[in-house]
Amino acid sequence: MLQTITDLFWLEELWLPPTIKWSDLEDHDGLVFVKPSHLYITIPCAFLLLIIRYLFERFIATPLAKTLGINKEVPKKIQHNPVLENFFIRSTRHPSQDDLYGLAKKCNQGVQQIEIWFKRRRNQEKPCRLKKFQEACWRFTFYLFLTIAGIGFLYDKPWLYDLWEVWNGYPKQPLLPSQYWYYILEMSFYWSLLFSLGSDVKRKDFLAHVIHHLAALSLMSFSWCTNYIRSGTLVMLVHDVADIWLESAKLFSYAGWKQTCNTLFLIFAAVFFITRLIIFPFWILYCTLILPLHYLKPFFSYIFLNMQLLILQVLHLYWGYYVLKMLRKFVIKKELEDERSDGEEESAEEDEPECLKNGRGTGSNPVPNGQPGH
Repeated sequence: MLQTITDLFWLEELWLPPTIKWSDLEDHDGLVFVKPSHLYITIPCAFLLLIIRYLFERFIATPLAKTLGINKEVPKKIQHNPVLENFFIRSTRHPSQDDLYGLAKKCNQGVQQIEIWFKRRRNQEKPCRLKKFQEACWRFTFYLFLTIAGIGFLYDKPWLYDLWEVWNGYPKQPLLPSQYWYYILEMSFYWSLLFSLGSDVKRKDFLAHVIHHLAALSLMSFSWCTNYIRSGTLVMLVHDVADIWLESAKLFSYAGWKQTCNTLFLIFAAVFFITRLIIFPFWILYCTLILPLHYLKPFFSYIFLNMQLLILQVLHLYWGYYVLKMLRKFVIKKELEDERSDGEEESAEEDEPECLKNGRGTGSNPVPNGQPGH
């Protein structure tokens, strides 16, 4: 049964152009061709990256943050209340007005006091700037590394300058060591991002991140198995180059360097729109949708590949919408705010009764919003 499913999954008619067999992609005469089994190593490499990330954040990102004046923020303690704590954990973090009245009656306190307690309790679970800085520092470093590696791998390849070369000889194109390592590094990094989503700072576009990482991994895996390596390396380079500017803008935002952050964000926005909304649809999609038709007739993997790329383009438009919203705010207010931010709570100190200020239930300081995330 399992063998039958495997045979059906790897049908040559699904993966390869007509007349091409898997036997045509066997290694020969010193030439190495892609194999699905090559990708198994990306999983252990992803866990290795998680270990490296932990060490990086602890011994490099944290000292750098402290140098820039970013320290771990410890929320001020609130009065322990078993009734409210039980409701917070088991029911909801955002009680309705009826819930507030009921809890106020149980605790013999005012409704406003109960509301302030919940605001402060939510603030206790908000990620501090140090954690955000650590994550952004790691992503910035690795995106920079991937971009430099991608340029180093591709600068002397003819298909970087002539898109017709992407399909010259397809699919009988041998695998180069640089292509192998570029794919392994990129896929391992995306696996590690996917594995760490549960512990990373959660933002409003959490689901979009999950879809993006899964789509990216699916696209890279599929392009590897069908030997779309040349177009795949172009897609990866186009995506990585914008993320460097985004993460650097976030780093300076958390450090309080607003002017530098704003400048880097404007550079990011320009690079984003050029790479994701101009180069990707009019260069990459043209290369994968139109040019192959001059060499071969449409087949399943050709259609499936382009469906995934179109999904990626929809995500580009989704994030482009948020970038435009932030640019609009910047033009109007001369300041940037992350539309996808995790939505830190407003300070409870501004409107709380005097009896709670500096007393038995002092609230935590609000964490300032970060800059736009990836």
